[in-house]
Amino acid sequence: MRHALLFSVFVIASCGLAYELVAGALSSYLLGDSVTQFSTVIGTYLFAMGVGSWLSKYITRDLVGRFIQIELMVGLLGGFSAVALFLVFTWLAGPFKLVLYLAVFGVGVLVGLEIPLVMRILKRDLDFKDLVSQVLTFDYLGALVVSVLFPLVLAPHLGMMRTGLLFGLLNVGVALWALRVFREQLPGRQALAVQSWAAFGVLLAGFAGAGQLTSLAENHLYADDIVHAESTPYQRIVVTRWRDDLRLFLNNNLQFSSHDEYRYHEALVHPGLASLPWAKRVLVLGGGDGLAVREILKYPNIEAVTLVDLDPAMTALFSTAPALVALNQGALKADRVTVVNADALQWLENNREHFDFIVVDFPDPANFALGKLYTAAFYRLLEKRLSAHGLIVVQSTSPLYARQSFWCVVTTLEDVGLKTAPYHALVPSFGEWGYIIAGRQAFEPVAVDAAKTRFLTLATTRSLFDFPADMARLPAEVNRLNNQVLVRYFEAEWRKVIR
Repeated sequence: MRHALLFSVFVIASCGLAYELVAGALSSYLLGDSVTQFSTVIGTYLFAMGVGSWLSKYITRDLVGRFIQIELMVGLLGGFSAVALFLVFTWLAGPFKLVLYLAVFGVGVLVGLEIPLVMRILKRDLDFKDLVSQVLTFDYLGALVVSVLFPLVLAPHLGMMRTGLLFGLLNVGVALWALRVFREQLPGRQALAVQSWAAFGVLLAGFAGAGQLTSLAENHLYADDIVHAESTPYQRIVVTRWRDDLRLFLNNNLQFSSHDEYRYHEALVHPGLASLPWAKRVLVLGGGDGLAVREILKYPNIEAVTLVDLDPAMTALFSTAPALVALNQGALKADRVTVVNADALQWLENNREHFDFIVVDFPDPANFALGKLYTAAFYRLLEKRLSAHGLIVVQSTSPLYARQSFWCVVTTLEDVGLKTAPYHALVPSFGEWGYIIAGRQAFEPVAVDAAKTRFLTLATTRSLFDFPADMARLPAEVNRLNNQVLVRYFEAEWRKVIR
């Protein structure tokens, strides 16, 4: 019995950490800024555990019965937390944060009650020093196992809802085990058995129907029909369709609409690449949809394109799904293209090649993980991989809606010694969007071959480099790894737009 109780410590520790990780990951997916979300979720959860541990002293009778009831409550609350949060975000976005922290606090209090009760049940069989060391050992082991499994197996393969429900089932499983082991010592055993099997059935039904619940929520969240949805270790990928309009969303943020993406990608690629008729080697960082590569391949002088994108699921999707392959014109399967799935910063640190044109097409700096790819340290690595007369182009959010953020990127590129040529283009799905060409020499726009473009001409290309007063330069700090000021600018400016 003692060993079985210690194993139950392993299980309940695993469950407690899993609920915490699910809440942190889901709030990061839906709200962005993963550092803030995980920090506040972890802080709330640990504080709540302390509250639960303090409250445990008031449980003085029928310890096993109370332990079983707590397992059922934490299993149901923790198990259905992801389901509830997703549905609240979809239909009632306003109170999402309140529900998030109430759920985290509730689970934390219940988890905080568990370990003290187990220790009090075990104290008849173990000396105090052995009791503390063994219980804490199994507690920490459970946390280790889940912390490894969550990003590698659970989140990408089960998703947030099913992961939460799976650990809810494990909590109820511990309750059912305790019912069997302590059956002779439990007053009201029959009532507890009914409660336990009812909780198990509800969680099992939730687990079986999690896919339908996810589809229901996402169908309400996205205006158009969902044609593809998957969770990867890095992000939630959703593709929607309305008639002939395909849209890509990453973590609920629109990445492109097939109706006007040509404007974005022509503006990203052609002003810089048209000025480099001698260029042979191109590097694309991000852009796993292959749409920037499609534009690059229109230049016959380009001999090799290397695309570095973190998520293999993205590049696989845009290499195989017929409608998406048609959109990028099979760019990712072209003979001149090499696809590398790696972290861009680490890849740059380890690579020694030089490129004539570098396209930086990352998502906006909505969190610190993305913000590091807009820092002076990252741009220094880029500059080392740039050929003597080569150019870099960086997508740089909106100079109208996130004006200081845009000019922060300009300031940061200039801080590493590059000369910049900021410009902007109207993309109806996004509004005014900003880009920056950077190199060792000053840049002057040249004629763009109209046969290669639907949007750009010589006249329109030159006009992109003119900024009206409401997008004119603002002073901004350099974005560095140790301050990530760009993320703060970005959050503050887009929060005003969303309101």
